Amino acid sequence: MVSLRGYTPDDLPELYDICLTTGASGQDASAQHSDPKLIGHIYAAPYGVLQPQWAMVAEDELGVAGYIVGTPDSNGFAALEERAWWPALRRHYAYSSMAFTDADRQRIAVIDTPEINPTAIVTAYPAHIHMNLRSRLRGQGVGTALLQRWVAQAREVGVPGIHLGASASNSGGIAFWQRSGFEPIETIGRTVWMGMILTG
Repeated sequence: MVSLRGYTPDDLPELYDICLTTGASGQDASAQHSDPKLIGHIYAAPYGVLQPQWAMVAEDELGVAGYIVGTPDSNGFAALEERAWWPALRRHYAYSSMAFTDADRQRIAVIDTPEINPTAIVTAYPAHIHMNLRSRLRGQGVGTALLQRWVAQAREVGVPGIHLGASASNSGGIAFWQRSGFEPIETIGRTVWMGMILTG
């Protein structure tokens, strides 16, 4: 049986591991990285650490196997990360002696210069989310249930819209988001930007 609950600090290792093992368009990205935490440093952990009230997990008898994380205020969260998340990571990787892969170096470049979501999209859809599930939870409605809980919480505080960026190669993920009420807005490079209006 799968249960949904709020994130706790004990869940942080699972956020990192799930982010890595779903980090290649839903497939395992472990072989691409020498440092298994790099993807999670960007797309999962800062949300759990800095805004845990906006993180939820799905847990079965084997443990935490999925999560949804995000923020109701993308610009505010970017400023928070700049104060409280990126500086320590930049120092760490500047002095690391690890032998990095090309994929590692790409992630470190994002830590050094964080990606900025398109301004027009953030203006219309100020919240954003990331969600990943281990394969054993897929196809059971778990992702839908997590999303519905997050959306309900966002509506309660008056969030007007949510956006996300999906890999253009992740056709299954894009189909899920469209079934869930997200509309494609534009494709920039390898990212399909999608949005959902919550008001009106």
